Amino acid sequence: MSTETQKETLGFQTEVKQLLHLMIHSLYSNKEIFLRELISNASDAAEKLRFEALSNADLYENDGDIRIRVSFDEAAKTITIDDNGIGMSRQDVIDHLGTIAKSGTSGFLSQLTGDQKKDSQLIGQFGVGFYSAFIVADKVDVFSRRAGLAAAEGVHWSSRGEGEFSIATLEKESRGTSIVLHLKEEEAEFANSWRLRELVRKYSDHIALPVVMQKDAVEPEEPEEGQEPTPVAAPQDETVNSATALWTRSKSEVTDEEYSEFYKHVSHDFNDPLSWSHSKVEGSLEYSSLLYVPEKAPYDLWNREAPRGLKLYIQRVFIMDQADQFLPLYLRFIKGVVDSSNLSLNISREILQKDPHVDKLRAALSKRALDMLAKLAKNDADKYQAFWKEFGQVLKEGPAEDHANREKVLKLLRFASTHTGTSDQNVGLDDYVARMQEGQSKIYYVVADSFNAAKSSPHLEIFRKKGIEVLLLTDRIDEWMMSHLFDFDGKSFQDVSKGELDLGEVENEEEKAAQEATAKELSGLVERLKTQLGERVSDVRITHRLTDSPACVVLGSYDMGAQMRRIMEAAGQPVPEVKPVFELNPAHPLIQKLDQEVDEDRFGELSLVIFDQAGLAAGGQLDDPAAYVARLNKLLLELSQ
Repeated sequence: MSTETQKETLGFQTEVKQLLHLMIHSLYSNKEIFLRELISNASDAAEKLRFEALSNADLYENDGDIRIRVSFDEAAKTITIDDNGIGMSRQDVIDHLGTIAKSGTSGFLSQLTGDQKKDSQLIGQFGVGFYSAFIVADKVDVFSRRAGLAAAEGVHWSSRGEGEFSIATLEKESRGTSIVLHLKEEEAEFANSWRLRELVRKYSDHIALPVVMQKDAVEPEEPEEGQEPTPVAAPQDETVNSATALWTRSKSEVTDEEYSEFYKHVSHDFNDPLSWSHSKVEGSLEYSSLLYVPEKAPYDLWNREAPRGLKLYIQRVFIMDQADQFLPLYLRFIKGVVDSSNLSLNISREILQKDPHVDKLRAALSKRALDMLAKLAKNDADKYQAFWKEFGQVLKEGPAEDHANREKVLKLLRFASTHTGTSDQNVGLDDYVARMQEGQSKIYYVVADSFNAAKSSPHLEIFRKKGIEVLLLTDRIDEWMMSHLFDFDGKSFQDVSKGELDLGEVENEEEKAAQEATAKELSGLVERLKTQLGERVSDVRITHRLTDSPACVVLGSYDMGAQMRRIMEAAGQPVPEVKPVFELNPAHPLIQKLDQEVDEDRFGELSLVIFDQAGLAAGGQLDDPAAYVARLNKLLLELSQ
């Protein structure tokens, strides 16, 4: 390499400085992963070269033998990871090694707490492999040249992992990247042939490219008397890993440890996967797939625009990262690879959108991912519960987005319910249906802003009395999701806070006759309240859904609920006006007292207080809180006199 020119010193992006400090301290207990991360990056660079060379074979520069080499110098305490992949230009080096070009970086860093164990998990999900070099090195040099550029356009990047880095132009004959780690004094153990081979086999055996190292020198045997000494052979490279695409191997040949390490390679996650599904399909549609469910949600899970998708290979040739055409958006947490023989090698993202094979692959992979989750739910309830806590709200997008697999998704949903009495979402619809009472034809649920609000809802009183289970929905997405659900296993869904109460055959004819008689007796009260409340309500009626509360407000069957209204209002969307139905509990002393009240002014004050209280109990907000307080204070003063 020639003399360096155009040398300059630049400062790291603020987020890089923060991340370097946190990584060096938080990941120290798992420092040996640095080699896995750097080899994984080298593998990505090689795959990108193969892809770009499909349309420009000159990028190979007469060297199509792609490999990754690991070498070391024990005396100098250095390790070198060298690849002849796509390489980097000067601007690439500045962009990739000096900044973190990821949306949500600041938000991610704000989640870091100083707890080393928790921070290391978050850092792993963020995927910052190159910077892991500074866990073991106090200085890192990078020499690179992008394939296709002139030899004089090589670049040298150097940093001690503190506030700045230097970058210079130099001549580099070969394409690709060499990373030289100058080990810290206490990490000198890694500059050792046996140690490096062990780490390659442990963490990078699945890499489809050969990872080569120089063969260990073998001392020649002492010659017998009268014989010439055996000449020492020149050192040779040997492949250290198996260098075969893991997804092409038979499932019986792959260990759980190999599956886990391959997951970390494709996802850049430091945690083990929660589950995986490996398949090979032959016939009119030929493909191999290896899908993974992560253990932890990534920091950008709720950013629907964030890059996502599977690594796409065609006949074992890498085509693209994050191919999002093969899984629906609600399965965006699934990681892995798909390798198809049906797609063209010169494919692009635009062509993918039009290829009919893509739709077939999408359908097949979606079904396989859902079957993997169903198997996890059936065989390991605890693991599935862990999955649900991380990804359940995303899966709830499924019924609206994937009509073909709606039933599969419904079986995977989990809810809190009155049956368990806890906020844990661990009740499946199959469980609910199995516990339904004789004569019950509907799946009942209530939507609220919190678990406490849901379990205390006055709309549950009759259900609690009759022992009918009600699902308690408290996630922001729940009301929207339920608007897309109509039935499950032949049972329709019913929001207990909407429409008239219908318990079907759970109520007998005697109960229904008694309710009708009571409604007739209080018809006068109902008319007085209609006059008093006027435009505030759409109707007033006697109800038997209440056992403890004096009254409640109920929406029409197709009205928008309070949760959805607040979401739309927060988003600046117009919200249609909704007038509730005011329902009265004829057995409650307050309603009986109201019926007997002859003073119309006092009747009006008490009516409005009970109406506002019913709205509050349903999770609503008062239009005029001051007026409500004034009425309540007036009534309290009258009672105290």
